[in-house]
Amino acid sequence: MTTIASLSAAELGPLYASKELSPVEVAKDALARIERFEPEINAFVHRDEATTLAMAEASQARWLKGEAIGPLDGVPVTIKDNIAVAGWPMRRGTSLASDEPFPDDAPATARLREAGTVFLGKTTMPEYGWKGVGDSPLTGITRNPWNTATGPGGSSSGAAACAALNLGCIHVGTDGAGSVRIPAAFTGVVGLKPSYGRVPAWPSSTMGFLAHLGPLTRTVTDTALAMKVIGQPDERDMTAMTSRPPDYVDGLQGGLRGLRIAWSPTLGLDVPVDPEIAALTHAAAQAFTELGATVEEAEPGFADPLETLTTLWSAGAALALRGVDAAGRARMDPGLVAVAELGERIPASSYVEALLYRRNELALLMARFHASYDLLLTPALPLPAFAVGRNTPEHGAYGEDWTRWTPFTYPFNITQQPAISVPCGLTRAGLPAGLQIVGAFGRDALVLRAAAAFEQAKPFARVEQPIKPI
Repeated sequence: MTTIASLSAAELGPLYASKELSPVEVAKDALARIERFEPEINAFVHRDEATTLAMAEASQARWLKGEAIGPLDGVPVTIKDNIAVAGWPMRRGTSLASDEPFPDDAPATARLREAGTVFLGKTTMPEYGWKGVGDSPLTGITRNPWNTATGPGGSSSGAAACAALNLGCIHVGTDGAGSVRIPAAFTGVVGLKPSYGRVPAWPSSTMGFLAHLGPLTRTVTDTALAMKVIGQPDERDMTAMTSRPPDYVDGLQGGLRGLRIAWSPTLGLDVPVDPEIAALTHAAAQAFTELGATVEEAEPGFADPLETLTTLWSAGAALALRGVDAAGRARMDPGLVAVAELGERIPASSYVEALLYRRNELALLMARFHASYDLLLTPALPLPAFAVGRNTPEHGAYGEDWTRWTPFTYPFNITQQPAISVPCGLTRAGLPAGLQIVGAFGRDALVLRAAAAFEQAKPFARVEQPIKPI
């Protein structure tokens, strides 16, 4: 039986148009499920039921008059805590931030509001989004719906948990080193990091050119719908694209016949990959041959760009904590403080070298790689979700640095290419695996087309309510 909880954004519009369902019914259903599941997953930092219902009622009135704004009118959405929503606080995961309402919408928020979507709330994140897991001194621990003893990844932690349970259809996150794709892989949802600048950002992230905005959803079509809206230009971001995005939805059905695709099980890096993740992602890569593509194992040929990431990342953390005194830092995540203090010691020349030269070298290498291969496939992560409250797994194979278990995501923040994580099966313990699809800069439509073809061939598993460990 079809339930509201199972419906995608693409399915809601036709039901609104036929009056079989209303935006108010959908909003109330989402709010009820949030109330039921929130104690188990802790995905929200801010909720405002009055605003949610007012937006739903306004949408319902438009549909009843035949004046719907577009296909996302009345679709429920969430927004990450580091993205501005006029009238709601923007605390970026830190208890040091003001809880006063922010005066303006960020570009993505403004476009969603103009499209008639219904805001359910703001979602949790680690402090300033500094790491790939989902806890912060402000909100505590966010949990993975597939097993609440494990984490959903980060830093778009609450967004991914909501996407997995369909608490809203579209969830806007940010990705500076994998922060959309990491939680997408851990929670079995679709997470897109678009080409840099395709989704304008304002206020600017302290992570600068590493930081992308992108959606987390349950379906590739919903991701395409979201991108058509949030990818519109905005003059407040001087680094953003000024062209309007293509109709990504129309391009989803093009198929993959004739494409040449590279499969890289480790990106050529010395990293331990969980055997189940290795098997699931390899099988997913081979499925692309069934879709008409030529798939061959090939490595891009770059060394681990961790030093470049660390230079840019720690400098961004130092900027985020500039002006925070010792008493304030004592209230913050100690790991973030340590990264910021490292950034404070980096010479300006080293930062500029990483920003200009090292970043461009890697981008050029990948541009040349894509002259031979249309797409690159990798595991999104080398492991399934692990215990909450930790930055790295307890078994110690990745040390104490969270970037050691995310080596497949951050290189493509440095190159600014589009990359998406799509679900590709479950481990024996019932935890999701993610396949990453990477395209050349600006080839977002092709990445989405490939993801849609894979989804159609290998439908994604779903979780309907949080699963507690036995």
